[in-house]
Amino acid sequence: MNLVKIGLFVGGVAFGTAGLKLLSSREAKKVYAHTAAAAMRAKDCVMSDVTKVREGCGDVVAEAKEINRKKDEKCEAECVIIEDESGDKE
Repeated sequence: MNLVKIGLFVGGVAFGTAGLKLLSSREAKKVYAHTAAAAMRAKDCVMSDVTKVREGCGDVVAEAKEINRKKDEKCEAECVIIEDESGDKE
């Protein structure tokens, strides 16, 4: 039983060491560089789209504020305040 556990441990260490060698190889570093470059291009594309959406939202918000301003002006013109001149406080 102990030999099995020791064998598994040694096998894991050997597999891990081989994996580290593979991950630090020249070919692997090229793959990492290409992957990072693709991620940077994707980020630039996404940020460009985000900027376009923000500009569009800014236009919509400005138009909504203008609509609300016009409605407020119209309401103020139509609203008439009636004061009670009788002096009763009921």
